[in-house]
Formats: sequence, C-alpha cells, structure tokens
Amino acid sequence: MTTVKPESFDDQKELWERSYAGDREFFGPEESIPARWAAEAFRKDGAERILDLGCGQGRDTLFFARRGFFVTAADYSAAALKTLSEEAAARGTASRICTAEADVRKPLPFGDGSFDGCYSHMLFCMALTLKELLFLSSEIRRVLVPRGLNIYTVRHKGDVHWKKGTGRGEDIRELDGYAVRFFDRQTVALLATGFSLEEVEEFEEGDLPRKLFYVVERRLEIPVQGPVA
Repeated sequence: MTTVKPESFDDQKELWERSYAGDREFFGPEESIPARWAAEAFRKDGAERILDLGCGQGRDTLFFARRGFFVTAADYSAAALKTLSEEAAARGTASRICTAEADVRKPLPFGDGSFDGCYSHMLFCMALTLKELLFLSSEIRRVLVPRGLNIYTVRHKGDVHWKKGTGRGEDIRELDGYAVRFFDRQTVALLATGFSLEEVEEFEEGDLPRKLFYVVERRLEIPVQGPVA
C-alpha cells in the first residue's frame, strides 16, 4: 500500500487557499444539511459553545451563530477565515463567532474542556493519514467537556468517486487536484476511541450526489488509551 507523503496536507493547503480566495462562496451561500441536524442535536443536548473544525468560509459557522450558539471557527486557510470574519460582521453575528487558524495535525490551540460540542463537515476527508486522524480524534476529545458531542461527516466507499482519480495512499484519492479520503464503518468505529458511538447514518449531498456518513459520538468521561495506527 502506498504511504501518504507528509507534504500532501501542505500541498492541499495551497490549493484551498487559492480556491477560497477566488470564490467567496466556494461551497454555496446556504448552510449544509448536516449543520441543520447538528444544530438540533446540540440544542437538545444543552450545548452553548461549539467548535466548527475545518470551517472553511463558514457557511455552517454563520448558521450556528444565527441559531444562538457561540462558535469558534477553526481552519488552516487564512483566506477562508478572512471571508468568514467579513461575513460575520456584515450579518451582525460577529459577537458570537471567533476564528482560529489551526493545523489539525498539531495540538488544537484550545484548553481542555473548552467546548460543549464539536462539528466538522468533511474535514476528516482531507489528506490525513490514519495516525493523524487518530491524533485529531484524541484532540477533539480533549477539548470537549465530559459527555460533549462530536458530530462529523465523511464521504464513504459507496460514493461514485471511490477508486476514481489517482491514489494518494491509504484510502485517499486525488480528484481534480483535491485529495479526498473515503471511509468505511470500520474506520469510523476505530476513530471512536474515547467516545460512545451513538449514530452513523448514510446521506447524500450535492449534484453527483456525494455519499456520506453522518456520525454522532459522545465523549466518555473515563481516561482512555488510544489505538496504535
């Protein structure tokens, strides 16, 4: 099996910077469908402080703020965060949003138990090795309060693009320059170390359509020893 090169994520950063700088609504102006589901789940759970991890230009961040949550939006694209800050100011939601530039391969720049919930839409689909994903999952667990919800989406291997394009190692394919990792349920279960896995649902999004898992997991209170990739 081809090994994912360490520079893969850095190459992708340059691509995303160009994409976001060239189109202020790269993923469209409206919030995503899973953001609506997540907002309802967070509301029912009594969450107030949300981390939108891999927020991009913040279409879901802005939605969460409109729904009354205090949102920390983190991404590794400075161009995306600039657009988000400008949109938040224009829409009157800046008081409920703060931004942070973050590389998810490194420790997240937040204290333990900083958030009631974490949300990420297709962040785990980036050019990240399994080892890096396991580390990211442990960091999400760290910054959540005990029993806090982590909600994320990933494209799965039933998607029409699985095994298309060029292999970049592990389960990552390069499609029109963009690296996409595809998941199966076993990988989702592996990443749930330190969490109780509460929901894994399939859904479709976009014109292809993309086929994804919607994953809901709850942080366990007891210390855990993560798996070795």
